[in-house]
This record gives sequence, structure tokens and C-alpha cells, in this order.
Amino acid sequence: MKPVTVVEIEAAASRIRGAVLRTPLVPLTLDDGAEVYLKLENLQPTGSFKVRGVSNVVAQLGPEAKRRGVYTVSAGNMAQALAWQSQRNGIPCTVIVPDNAALTKLEAAKRFGAEIIRLPFDDVWRVVKDHHYAPLDRSIFVHPFSDGGMIAGNGTIGLEILEDLPGVELVLVPFGGGGLSIGIATAIVAKRPRVGVYGVEPETASPLAASFSAGSAQEVDRVPSFVDGIGAKSVLPEVWEVVKGLLKGSLVVSLAQVASAVRLLVERSRVVAEGAGAASVAAALAGKAGHGKTVAVVSGGNIDSSRLAVILQGGVP
Repeated sequence: MKPVTVVEIEAAASRIRGAVLRTPLVPLTLDDGAEVYLKLENLQPTGSFKVRGVSNVVAQLGPEAKRRGVYTVSAGNMAQALAWQSQRNGIPCTVIVPDNAALTKLEAAKRFGAEIIRLPFDDVWRVVKDHHYAPLDRSIFVHPFSDGGMIAGNGTIGLEILEDLPGVELVLVPFGGGGLSIGIATAIVAKRPRVGVYGVEPETASPLAASFSAGSAQEVDRVPSFVDGIGAKSVLPEVWEVVKGLLKGSLVVSLAQVASAVRLLVERSRVVAEGAGAASVAAALAGKAGHGKTVAVVSGGNIDSSRLAVILQGGVP
């Protein structure tokens, strides 16, 4: 995976303009007066940032995609985004999902016409690492994060943050595979290198924190949780080589902190975020990166209603 440039991100911004939403950046009202702003990617057509990268990739695939079809591997948000764009462009689409994927996300992917293949998480992660799934080798594989087109599309979020909040000091980004944080950080570091960009991970699976600690790509024991859009088993070596020079580090949050952030977003801002989307807000509320003018990227809002109900009642799913 070669590094993406800000020129490629700017080209992606032109390419996807009109295909995705230019999401708002809104202040989060806090009692202590801290300056926290929400980049609301949960408002995208499929409820997450993934439509940016997917729209950029699909726009460049050409007629071959209609002939061969496309597939990806996803806990749900990438599945929805690729299925959505495939349906709009008449492209056959298959998604490989872990067997504990959120029902809300799977049903949405099915509504957009995707064929679903469910596998154990370890088998799904093998596809992520190998960049292919043998039974679907005749189709085009779109990697959910280790892909230049995906990263460039994601980076358009960084451009928008700088345009809407010129005085931003910190940007907190949920970290799953790394494609979102790499894209955003590439755009921001190129144009405003003094801004600190951090990845955010749940305590149940934080390989980026382990990698920064060890100075090399690490694998960790992953405990499944309601924060299912981030929290991988490992940082892929090709991702580590890029991300280590872009991010300031990883901020690790507890499940209770994430649940509290989900609840606060609903009560204070009328914003529904999934666990991954609220992780950045949890880190901001805890002051883990400091207390400068902060943007928390709310990466998605696809949370099962049963999980949301537990959180709103004060629990942790």
C-alpha cells in the first residue's frame, strides 16, 4: 500500500462531489466549556463515512465492475456502502461478514441488493490480511481500508474539517483498519502539520496502541463487544508503515466511556452514533488528547435499536 497524497484526496473530492453528503461540523455543548466539534458522518446516505471511499473507488472501476462484480469484507458499514453504490451502478455485489455482525447493518446491505456470506471472525480477518477470498476470485475485491482509492475518499473528511474549522488543534478518529485515520491525517498533515491527529480504539481490541508501544505492527487478543465497527485483531504491516508517521498515537477508551458518549450524543445533540462513531467523542470527553479545539469524527450511526435501548437506560450492551 503506497502512501496517498493530498493531490489524490483533492481529486477524490471532485470525483465524489454530489454522490455523498458534505457533512456538517457542529459544536457539542459541554458543561465544562471544552471546545468539541462533531463531524457527523453518521448522516451519510448509508449511515457511515464508508460511502466516501467506496464512491471514489467505484467511479474509477469502469465497465469491468459490471462484468465481474465486486466484493468486500465488512462488519457492516463497508458492506452497506459498497452495496449502495453497486445498486446505483448496476454492479453485482457480495459482502463477507463476521458471524456476529450487527443485524441492522446486514439488513441494510441486503436491501441494497448485496449477497451476504457469513464466516467466523478469524476467517473474515484472513480475507482482510490476504486481500482475497478464493471462491470469489473472479470478482473485484475492494479492500475496506488498505486501498488507495478508499483512503483518498476518506481523506476528503480532513479537507472539510480544515475548511470549516481553520483553528482546529486536535482531530480524533475511530481506528479500525486504519483507512479512515490515514486519509484524514494525510489531508490535515499536508495542509496544517501542527494539528494533532489521533486514532481511538476500544479497550477490548487496541492493536494500534500496542503497535505504538512496541514500535512495530502488533496483534492482540480481541474481545468482541458492541463497539463492532472498530477494534481489530491487528494492525496490518502495510498500514503500520504509513500510519506510524501520520498519527500522534492511539487513545484507548473503555466500553463504559463509549456507552456514556452514545447516550450523551442522543441527549445533548440528538445525534445517534454507533459504538465506533462515539469512541472519538468518548476520548474527547475524557480529555485523553488534551483540551484544545477538538474535532471528534462520528464515523457512523448504524447501531441496533436493542443496543441503543440498553445504553439509553444507563447500561453497557
